[in-house]
Amino acid sequence: MKAERHDRILKLIASGKVERQEQLRELLAGEGVNVTQATLSRDIRELGLKKADVDGVSVYIMSEKFTDKLPMIFIDSVIGVDSAGNTVVIKCRSGMAQAACATFDKGNYAGVVGTIAGDDTIFVLMRTEKDARLLVSDMRRLFSKG
Repeated sequence: MKAERHDRILKLIASGKVERQEQLRELLAGEGVNVTQATLSRDIRELGLKKADVDGVSVYIMSEKFTDKLPMIFIDSVIGVDSAGNTVVIKCRSGMAQAACATFDKGNYAGVVGTIAGDDTIFVLMRTEKDARLLVSDMRRLFSKG
């Protein structure tokens, strides 16, 4: 349920038009997801959302860089990472891969061609094997700091 809510939140803010928590709460309610203000505040923090000025309007956005701050949904979801050729495999807790993948996709990381997520696994297609090894190395280094 939480992963699905996080996924919906990420999709809503991708529109670039969500200015306030209350507006986000109303948009979620319109999709049949009723959430308290406290839960929504926690979700925003866990997803690593921040406010930014876009065309003179302050809206919610995802952090721009993977290394700035991994959103908590990603940190809490990922349990392992490896690669085979130019494909990176990110193992997640059951039911969390789609929300973690949506978070990852917002990063626009160098060398990423595309991603696909199942229930507990994310496949990241990289341009080269070197790109895949670098992503795995960076992710392992970041997770070892936690």
